[in-house]
Amino acid sequence: MKRRNDDADVIVVGAGPAGSSTAHWCASAGLDVLLLEKAEFPRDKICGDGLTPRAVSELVRMGVDTDERDGWIRNRGLRVHATGRSWELDWPDLTAYPGYGMARSRMTLDQTLAQHAQASGAKLLTSTKVTGAVTDERTGRITGVTTQPLDGRGRADGPERTFSAPVVVASDGVSSRLATGVGRMRRDDRPMGTAVRAYYTTPRHADPFMESHLELWSGEPGRSDLLPGYGWVFPLGDGTANVGLGSVHSTPARQSRAGIDYRRLQDTWLTHSAPEGWELSPEAATGKVRGAALPMGFNRGPLYADGLLLAGDAAGMVSPFNGEGIAYGLQAGRVAAEAIAAARHKSTDAAREAALATYADRMRADLGGYYTLGRWFVRLIEHPQVMRACVKYGLPRKVVMQFVLKLLSDCYEPSGGDWIDRTIAGMTKVVPSS
Repeated sequence: MKRRNDDADVIVVGAGPAGSSTAHWCASAGLDVLLLEKAEFPRDKICGDGLTPRAVSELVRMGVDTDERDGWIRNRGLRVHATGRSWELDWPDLTAYPGYGMARSRMTLDQTLAQHAQASGAKLLTSTKVTGAVTDERTGRITGVTTQPLDGRGRADGPERTFSAPVVVASDGVSSRLATGVGRMRRDDRPMGTAVRAYYTTPRHADPFMESHLELWSGEPGRSDLLPGYGWVFPLGDGTANVGLGSVHSTPARQSRAGIDYRRLQDTWLTHSAPEGWELSPEAATGKVRGAALPMGFNRGPLYADGLLLAGDAAGMVSPFNGEGIAYGLQAGRVAAEAIAAARHKSTDAAREAALATYADRMRADLGGYYTLGRWFVRLIEHPQVMRACVKYGLPRKVVMQFVLKLLSDCYEPSGGDWIDRTIAGMTKVVPSS
C-alpha cells in the first residue's frame, strides 16, 4: 500500500482523542504512522472533561493506564437536578461497558493519549500546522498534506514541507480546514451546539457523581425561557471542578438566530441557580469562561472518499443528546484503523477502496440511528413549551429518568439487556442512519 516515496502508510492530522486513537491503533497494526499536531503539549481544549463508561471502555481497549494516582478520577454516575429535586443515578450495569465513568482535564488527557500513540509506534510532530491537502491531479485522490512548522507563539518558523501517504485522516476539529479545503463542507441540516466552561476550586472536587442540571433558564428561573441544554459540574479530583453549560439547536441557522451570549448565560446560571454545596463563587474561578462549538450528528461527510477519512469533531461525531464527543472520537479511531489496516493487505486499488469504505459503513451502522433519534430529540426540546412540559411532567417519573440516563450516557446494551435497552436499541435500528 505504501508507495516508494511515501513518508508513511497513514498521516493523521490532529492529536485529539480521535487522532491519537487512530494513530495508536494503526501503529499497533504495524502501520507506519505520522501524527501531526498544530500545538505543543500540554495544550487546552474546551470540553466538559467528563468520560462516560462508553469512553472509558475505549480507553481500556487501547491499554491506556487510568490509575487514579496519575490524575484520573472515577465517578459512580450522574446526579441529575430538575424541578427542585435531584436523583443520584449510578451508571448502568452493562456487559458492554464498565460500571463507572471518569474525568480528566483535556490539558492532560490529550497529551496522555498522544504519548500513548507514540509508545505504540506512531511518529508525533507537534508545532506542525497542516495548511492543505496534496491531491493527485489525474485521479483527484488525496496523497498527502502540506505543512508549516510553527514556533512557540504559533508563528511560521521555517519552510513549508510536504508529507505523503496513501491514506490521510482528518481529525483536526470542528473547523477541519483539511476537510473544508477539499470541499467537504458542514451540513446545515444537522444540530449544532455551543458550550462554555471554566474551572473552579471546590471542596467537593472528589465527589463520586458528575452533576447535570437540566433546567437551563435564559434568565431568572421561572421568569424566562427554558433553553434546550443543561449545566454541569464535573469534579476532577485535583481541587477543582469543570463547571459549564451547553445549549443545542436543530440547525446552525436556528442557533445563530437564538443570539445567546453563553458567557453571560453562565454568569446568570451561577448567580440564580448555583449548584448547592460546591461553593462556586466568582472568586473560586481559576480562569476565564471559554466556549466552543459542538458539531453533531455526522454534520460533515462523506466520512471516507478519495483517500481521506474524517474522524471525531471533523466529522461532527458529537451526540445531540448530551454534547459528548470523546467516546465517539476514540471509537472512530479504532474503526478507521481497522479499515486502513485491511486495505493495506489488498492487492488491487478497487479492493483497497472497498476496504476503506467499510469505515463509513460501520460508523453509520453503529451511530447513525442514535444520532437520528438525537436530531429528533433536539427539534422537540428547542421549543420552550415542550421543554417545560418535559421537565415538569416527564423527569419526576422514575422510568423516564432511567431512559434519560441511558440516552445521556449512550450506555445501553446493543443486544439483550433490560426492556429499556431493547427499546432504545430497537429504535436506533428502525430510524434512518444517515
